[in-house]
Amino acid sequence: MAIDTIAGRLLKQGKAKASVPAYYVKAGTSWVSTDYATYARQTRQAARALCTLGLQPGGSVAILGFNRPEWVMMDVACMMAGGAPAGIYTTCSPDEVGYIISHSESKVVLVENTDQWDKVKAERDAGKLQDLVAVVMMRDGGQVDDELVISWDQFMAKAEETDDSVIDERLEAIQPDQTATYIYTSGTTGPPKAVMLSHKNLTFTADLAAKLVDLRHGDKSVSYLPLSHIAEQMFTLHGPITCATTVYFAESIEKVADNFKEVQPTVLFAVPRIWEKFYAGVSGKLKLATGVKAKLVAWARGVGTDWTNHVNAGSQPGAFLQLKYKLASKLIFSKLKPALGLGEARICVSGAAPIAKEILEFFGSLDVRILEVYGQSEDCGPTTFNLPGRTKFGSVGPALPGVDVKIAEDGEILVKGDNVFMGYYKDKAATDETLIDGWLYSGDLGAFDADGFLTITGRKKDIIITAGGKNIAPKNIEAALKNHDLISQAVVIGDRRKYLSALLTLDPDASAAFAKEKGLNGDALHNSGDVTAAIQGCVDQVNSLFARVEHIRKFKILERDFTVEDGELTPTLKIKRRIVNDHFADEIESMYEGA
Repeated sequence: MAIDTIAGRLLKQGKAKASVPAYYVKAGTSWVSTDYATYARQTRQAARALCTLGLQPGGSVAILGFNRPEWVMMDVACMMAGGAPAGIYTTCSPDEVGYIISHSESKVVLVENTDQWDKVKAERDAGKLQDLVAVVMMRDGGQVDDELVISWDQFMAKAEETDDSVIDERLEAIQPDQTATYIYTSGTTGPPKAVMLSHKNLTFTADLAAKLVDLRHGDKSVSYLPLSHIAEQMFTLHGPITCATTVYFAESIEKVADNFKEVQPTVLFAVPRIWEKFYAGVSGKLKLATGVKAKLVAWARGVGTDWTNHVNAGSQPGAFLQLKYKLASKLIFSKLKPALGLGEARICVSGAAPIAKEILEFFGSLDVRILEVYGQSEDCGPTTFNLPGRTKFGSVGPALPGVDVKIAEDGEILVKGDNVFMGYYKDKAATDETLIDGWLYSGDLGAFDADGFLTITGRKKDIIITAGGKNIAPKNIEAALKNHDLISQAVVIGDRRKYLSALLTLDPDASAAFAKEKGLNGDALHNSGDVTAAIQGCVDQVNSLFARVEHIRKFKILERDFTVEDGELTPTLKIKRRIVNDHFADEIESMYEGA
């Protein structure tokens, strides 16, 4: 009898929930659905096609492209055939693409379009990737004249050469501790490592996540964050398949905001940068309100804050607050939330990086409660999670049920449970450093409060040791700086220095509005005295929140924001500190001249 797997669950849903919409894709002005019966049938067909192309149990398929049905079908099809898929970020360079294909030993690669094919081709033409058997192009990906490239339809047609019974045999042979997928870390400190997640890891975590957020029939979500990341896989693949919910594939990153408004998802996962952009846009518009409208918004936000505090604590609001909440909902919330695409949002989650408490409180005042989750690829996504009815803003919640989390003597967060990974593929040394006696050594620093809520205090590798020997975690300082409307990114500098300084970038929308208000030339905005004064005010305010040794003495406003393309951000928008330090070495040194 076959064990429980995500692939097996999809086949079961194809029968039990045959007519339920599995996913939607935008075609022109309409969203077109595909039901679970078709989803399961197409994925099984793709699995047979992979067998025809020579995929063996334990083999791999690489996937490179934006979120599409073909992406998830190829991923699950690979698992169904006994393999382990390897997702690649679309922002990866040709060299990085070649590294992952080679490291995972993938003989088949799925690409979205000719741009992504060009990366594979560059590596192939350089004499690498000689073991590739086929490069499959997603639908509407463009025409390529190369014997290695086949269309999606040509790929699916190859299923005819493999009997259906082969898939049943492959499923029967899968073991719980067999590698189900490779999650390549985005590499903030070097080449990406391949996190090996087992079938048990995926099913355990999917069941847990579904239970914690009460994922249910009728729920809908928008798939738009990189599917190479385990968190988006949980919200697009494993969770929806487990509970037969519906996924809408965003048209593109540029159209995500419009897609939110059209779909009005009930479940929404976003990285902090997305919530920060929401925050900047909404807070900017609310500040424009005057007179009676401004007073009404302020009153409604006060009600929203009181209501959110009750909901977070799991307590029952009084009758008078219930009456005020109904009125605030009718006058303000019911109009504002749909305009953001959050009109039907039941569960909103933030993860993959720290988010400022003030942003969570801001959205809470607008009747949007964002639950912060903490985890990493190495434990399948979640370690701790703020639960509906048990939430503390500023914390990352209590440990997941069935998962042990403890704090080591040096403050490092350690994790043990069925969600903890098997190790790093082809990297025993890194595995032995990270997995010790079954405990995952996260590399993050944290502390539990008396109620069992975890707070992240920093990352071991990010700790700044000043020339005076003081240990400083930059995370909270940077988060406080980013709360200012004008600041997009903040990186605190000070390792082996006499004092702390900061590299700051300007938010494009907020700085454009500021320039218009002040009558400034946008091209020279970062050198403007008005901007410098505004930022200095922010820095002074932030300094008042921290100990003197943690004060920012100098700052530099950079001419541009950090980007994924320039290597300063990971695909999940985390800062690559080493790259930032290299790229802006002159600016950093200028803040310490004569120190």
